[in-house]
Amino acid sequence: MFPQQAAIDAEDLSRKYFERALRVCPGGVHSPVRAFKGVGGTPIFFRSAQGAKLISVDGREYIDFCQSFGPLMLGHRDPDVSGAVEEAIETAWSFGACEPYSLELAEWITSRLPWVEMLRFVSSGTEAVMSALRVARAATNRNRILKFEGCYHGHSDSLLVKAGSGLAGLAASSSAGVSSQVASETLVAHLDDEDAVRKLFDEFGKEIAAVILEPLPANYGLLIQRRDFIEEVVKIAREHGALVIFDEVISGFRVALGGMAEVLGMRPDLITYGKVIGGGFPVACYGGRKDLMELVAPAGPVYQAGTLSANPVGMRAGLATLKKIESENVYEKLEWKTARFCEDLNGDLKQRDLPFQLTRSASIFWLHARTKEPIRRIDQIPSHHASNFAKVFHRALDGGIYLAPSGYEVNFMSLAHSDELLEHAHDAILRAVEASQLGNG
Repeated sequence: MFPQQAAIDAEDLSRKYFERALRVCPGGVHSPVRAFKGVGGTPIFFRSAQGAKLISVDGREYIDFCQSFGPLMLGHRDPDVSGAVEEAIETAWSFGACEPYSLELAEWITSRLPWVEMLRFVSSGTEAVMSALRVARAATNRNRILKFEGCYHGHSDSLLVKAGSGLAGLAASSSAGVSSQVASETLVAHLDDEDAVRKLFDEFGKEIAAVILEPLPANYGLLIQRRDFIEEVVKIAREHGALVIFDEVISGFRVALGGMAEVLGMRPDLITYGKVIGGGFPVACYGGRKDLMELVAPAGPVYQAGTLSANPVGMRAGLATLKKIESENVYEKLEWKTARFCEDLNGDLKQRDLPFQLTRSASIFWLHARTKEPIRRIDQIPSHHASNFAKVFHRALDGGIYLAPSGYEVNFMSLAHSDELLEHAHDAILRAVEASQLGNG
């Protein structure tokens, strides 16, 4: 079958699944971005995955740069992680009691990251952030939180205010069902604007419990921030007695073993992790200073619990992933692999005067409309980007390339992306941009 015909067949079969899903699930999905609302068309349904590839329900293969939105640094079903998972399943699925596997993972993390003196495992990034904010409010006896426009920190009520990720590109910037009273406790500042942060602290400083930020914003495009900006935000917060929370659900253990905290040489008061630490299973955690974490029940008065928290399968998958990443120097390999891929593709896009480029940080990259200056804020993203990306996305899909299905989502490299696959992906994405006939407007 020719690639174009295969794509049509896959779409027909996926459409049948999607029609069924629409009858039993809101929007036919269990997380909004999967519905292809940002790019149009019918989402592809996948039946399996291996390494750098996804296999659709009709058996077509796609080179996958979504990688489950970031957790799979080693690729799908890495054999070493699979071995740990199989052993875990033969041992137990869930205890609801104390076990040694979460202890091993917690000790591994705390022994390597000095800013994580204690941690608590949960099942999602949303839980981790929600719990960290509760700790911050309890520790400071303050109610307000400061976040940044375009940064997404999960779907808890107080953070669905001008959020990014699945809400990016929609008319509303916050969710229905969030009371005005809850929303009013969240202050929002522009990224890359120290003066705005200072003004908010001048007015509300005694009420702000914490500043929460993605030190590498990657939920509304890849908005790489100036070090000076992040340093100034941290300085201002601490001058006013507010805690600093780094949301490293995406960047943690992805850009470096210690994430952006290591890259920047900073020590946040609290930090949240997810994705990579579960090796593809639903695992996240929040951690930080011992005095703050000891406020969490049963040690302290801040209540947080979870029936499936520290699930033994996820714990063992996460530890196997992290150990392999560390022992096989995966960061250096992915840095080189991603840099070469992005530089080569950027060179060809520029040479052919095509209106797209890739922005990269470590093994994360974003395909976006070409701009003269780095994009650091969401209002700097060209207005035509989303519609133009949608055309490129579908042409890349026809060529067997699965990019994250939104112009505002980032993509991820894995160890499983071989030179041969990357060469094919380079050519397919280049053809996709050319075929979209976007022009330079």
